[in-house]
Amino acid sequence: MAVQEVVSYGFVSLLPPLLAIGLAIYTRQVFLSLAAGIWLGFTITSGWNPAAGAAAAIDGSIAVLGDAGNARVIVFTFLIGALIATVQANGGMGGFVKWVEDARWVMDGRRAQIMAWLIGIVVFIESNLTILVAGSVSRPLFDRFKVSREKLAYIVDSTSAPVCILIPFNAWGALILGILAEQQVANPLGTFLRAIPLNLYAVFALLLAGLTAFRGLNLGAMKKAEARTAEGQLQWEHSVALADPDEIAPPPPEGIDLKPRNMLIPIAAMVLSMPLFMWITGDGSIADGSGSTSVLWAVLSGLAIAWAMTLAGRSLDLDGLSRVGLKGAGALTGMAVVLWLALALGAITRELGAGVYVAGVVGDGMPPVLLIPLVFLVTSGIAFATGSSWGTFAIMLAIAIPVANTLGLSVVPFVAAVLSGGIFGDHCSPISDTTIIASLASATDHIEHVRTQIPYALVAGGIATVGFAIVGATM
Repeated sequence: MAVQEVVSYGFVSLLPPLLAIGLAIYTRQVFLSLAAGIWLGFTITSGWNPAAGAAAAIDGSIAVLGDAGNARVIVFTFLIGALIATVQANGGMGGFVKWVEDARWVMDGRRAQIMAWLIGIVVFIESNLTILVAGSVSRPLFDRFKVSREKLAYIVDSTSAPVCILIPFNAWGALILGILAEQQVANPLGTFLRAIPLNLYAVFALLLAGLTAFRGLNLGAMKKAEARTAEGQLQWEHSVALADPDEIAPPPPEGIDLKPRNMLIPIAAMVLSMPLFMWITGDGSIADGSGSTSVLWAVLSGLAIAWAMTLAGRSLDLDGLSRVGLKGAGALTGMAVVLWLALALGAITRELGAGVYVAGVVGDGMPPVLLIPLVFLVTSGIAFATGSSWGTFAIMLAIAIPVANTLGLSVVPFVAAVLSGGIFGDHCSPISDTTIIASLASATDHIEHVRTQIPYALVAGGIATVGFAIVGATM
């Protein structure tokens, strides 16, 4: 498939994402910040006519929903909200928490953090699903044992995408394998597998989150958040949570039996069915499967099983399930809007050629000891500016792989540097969908999550940068 040539507007192409990021930090209004960035982007392409830019922004935002993959992401968001509400209403989530407590696995804040970290590792089917499950299950325990919601948001955010990018048989793996195939890499799956141990940021971010959970490591603003929570204050006075936890997962009705299997079986069905659906959509090849389609089918399977179990247990009737499902889906409307706006901002940013402009700093005359870390850092900058690791992968892999081939170098370290950079920038970006969803699932203020997570991300990012320099020196 031919890669469409993109004409860059130069430095001007960076203004829309920079405006969105700046406004998000200053005003704490994510929706308006994203909308402003979209408007500025289309104003630029409309010859700096603000009125024409506004009209084009509306049309352009609607157009992104015309892409089947984007539409599936939005539908998936509503369905996962319905699933979470269902397993809460039928006593599954409460049963799981009670089961963990009765088994004396989680008796203090340290074990609550370890549980959140482990859930983030086990549920590797899709990053947003991982965050929502780990956040919803762990949040009551974090509140009970006075561990900050900012710590929860950090742990679930730093286990979701890093785990997903280290496993090829999920939505993330399907995306990467598709891009590698498009770039005519001889063995996409083999290249992906060889890049896994060199995906340094993902590895170190995951290990650092584990160290934080097991040893109580508090860096930067996290120290104040932990001290505040220890005194019984869940949020800062100026904080505004993205959603009410009870709206995302309302408590079960009186008299409902709390059964952990009502949650565990649907979640297990999603995890186990994901490779199957990728095999089906790939006509017998998991590597050729559709990640977005498979994820959608997997969550539909989980939701169907949750409904069947609820009806069989007579916890709720069809009318009750419909009401609960719609309420859960409605609770994630804000997240769906954010995802929609983020997709639109990513689209106009790509149209302006921001990735091409930034990637232009990567020259083909640099020694690998500098080139590999630079690919990592440039990729991080693009992901930070756009808030999209997936979009960044598409941009930078199409540039890094030809550079490696031109220089006669192995593409594996370049692929690893791009994948690591996309996750690093995504973790630091206030307009990233996974960062936003981590705030939502933890019921914490979004900007506070960004402030408390960045020190950890910078530590892992710094280690990864040095590591990529060492990798480049050995090429």
